[in-house]
Amino acid sequence: MKKLYQYFYLTIALLTTLFGITFSSIAAATPQHSTGWVTNPQHPPVEVRLMLTGQQDPAKHTVQGLLEVKLDTNWKTYWRSPGEGGVAPSINWETSSNISHVDWQWPLPKRYEFLGVETLGYKHDVIFPLSIHVKDMTKPVFLSGKLTMSSCTSICVLTDYELSFDFIPSKLSPSTEAMFLYNKGESQVPKTSPAVTLKAVSYNKAEKKVTVVATNSTGWQQPDVIIDGDAQAVKDTSFLKPTTTIKGDTLYATLPVTSWFGTPKLVGQPLHVTIGDHDIAVEMTATATDLPVNIPSTNGNILKVIGLALLGGLILNIMPCVLPVLGMKLSSVISAQGLARRQIRTQFLASAAGIIVSFWLLAIFLTVMKLSGQALGWGIQFQSPWFIGAMIAITVLFGANMLGLFEIRLSSNTNTWLATKGDSSHLGHFIQGMFATLLATPCSAPFLGTAVAFALGADLITLFAIFTALAIGMAAPWLLIALFPQLATLMPKPGAWMDRVKTLFGLMMLATSVWLLSLMTSFFNASAVWGLGAVILVIILWLLGRKKGRKTVIITLAVMLLGAGASLFTGSLTANKWSTPLPDDHHWIPLDTAKIATEVAQGKTVFVDVTAQWCITCKANKIGVILQEPVYSALDNKNIVLMRGDWTKPSDYVTGFLQSHGRFGVPFNIVYGPNAPKGIELPVILSSESVLKALKKVGE
Repeated sequence: MKKLYQYFYLTIALLTTLFGITFSSIAAATPQHSTGWVTNPQHPPVEVRLMLTGQQDPAKHTVQGLLEVKLDTNWKTYWRSPGEGGVAPSINWETSSNISHVDWQWPLPKRYEFLGVETLGYKHDVIFPLSIHVKDMTKPVFLSGKLTMSSCTSICVLTDYELSFDFIPSKLSPSTEAMFLYNKGESQVPKTSPAVTLKAVSYNKAEKKVTVVATNSTGWQQPDVIIDGDAQAVKDTSFLKPTTTIKGDTLYATLPVTSWFGTPKLVGQPLHVTIGDHDIAVEMTATATDLPVNIPSTNGNILKVIGLALLGGLILNIMPCVLPVLGMKLSSVISAQGLARRQIRTQFLASAAGIIVSFWLLAIFLTVMKLSGQALGWGIQFQSPWFIGAMIAITVLFGANMLGLFEIRLSSNTNTWLATKGDSSHLGHFIQGMFATLLATPCSAPFLGTAVAFALGADLITLFAIFTALAIGMAAPWLLIALFPQLATLMPKPGAWMDRVKTLFGLMMLATSVWLLSLMTSFFNASAVWGLGAVILVIILWLLGRKKGRKTVIITLAVMLLGAGASLFTGSLTANKWSTPLPDDHHWIPLDTAKIATEVAQGKTVFVDVTAQWCITCKANKIGVILQEPVYSALDNKNIVLMRGDWTKPSDYVTGFLQSHGRFGVPFNIVYGPNAPKGIELPVILSSESVLKALKKVGE
């Protein structure tokens, strides 16, 4: 028995030794190269982690690493030069051992503005590549740092994060995840480029402005210029958003400068000039001089954009978004029969004024958004359920009014006063013009996107000038009749038939209400939304029955059912084959800019569709092109990755993607591939030819 116990204990000892060796081998084979995600309990919106890629350069005594920062929605942190406010993130490495210093690389930042204060920084996810300089590559390294980082929304929080782990440089093994993240961050760090040359950096002390002149052999699109430097005089100076002029391949950028210490002394100081433009980010250094720079006139460019704005506004009149107010337009023309030319002219001038004022209100709204640092875009008000709710109420009231369910009765004294002053419908025409503009905003028309993008990137005077041109373009039909009132006499004369036409137009307006109601399902429970719609319908039918009798209600219900059935039928059929239903939509994955580069590197084609539920042009593109042959089969190819960005609700990520391509509205389609890694942008209104041509070109 004693020997049996001895064998037992010996077996246990051997197993313990064996497992100890095994576990120690595993631990040695899988060293920790990351701190993991680190948070501060006092500030949960921010997570950070420090990682090593496993890559090293024994000759330079460097080890490759990265710092990744994740911020919750609306929180931001800062660039190395934060701008007029904020604190740049920093790491204190004093408690580390066997390292001399750490080089920190900074990805290209974005501009943010809040309450008139302009800052430079990052939102969502940012990766800072690091180069760790090791004293002795054969000895262990203890990497320990205290990260101090400011993160802000409408308030700012300064937070510390403790980051530490140890490693032996010669025993590092590559980490696929860390290498991918490092390369992702590295690709966004500005560098020198043979295509871009810095020609001049001039400081006008009297005007407190710095002018940068740079050329790009591949051409400029929508460049932004950022200036900072290492000298104390430069660090004490804030360089604000530039005004840019592009002449051929030459960029002229003028940046206002401010300083708490009076007029800065910048002449003779070395300045770091960083330029970001679409898919390029370059950084160069030059010494500031006081030599004057002659900036060519931009009148030609502005006049060209204003011309595009006039044309884009005119085209808006025939876009699907404006069709619901077609009834009011035609009613305005028909009801002008028999009126004096002066009355016709003033009525249509009132409608045109409504359009112009509405565009000015949009410009003011976008200006406020711009000054507060919010996302900008054409039609972004449809991302608000409050705005959609107001539009539902307005369309229901307009529809009910055209059906004759109610009318506004004024006192006899008021009617007498109006009769002595002239026509009493000017306010109604003015409101019609405003209403037409509001309904036009979910549509993007050719030339419209270019004009809006230029306006939102320009100064406030230019913004208002371009929006005024858009308004005049859209108001052109009204202005034409105001200029030539006799055109109104070409329409059929008023009669009993007008009541039937107004009823039809009223039903069209109520159909618009149903469409707007469907948009609310993106924000609220669908059953509750459609329940509210049913209540509104019952009330309208009840009022219609009281006003015009049961027969009218039955006819209206029949028309509505037939209209709904016809819409479902035509919507389920292709444009060319009335017997073939539309196929199911493709499998789309959410927009992921990091994955685009990965898929293209693997030889695949990426088709990106940025859309919104409220965008009528997006729906037309989908039904008329994307779900039609031969585009449908072409997109079904296994080598094509389909990504969709949803802009129905506010999304900083999707907005950033749009603005990185100089777009401020939807639809936006772009195709990436091995032969076009920067992408080929498609026109606003798609065609089968444009899509197939782009797919072929990127994959050839």
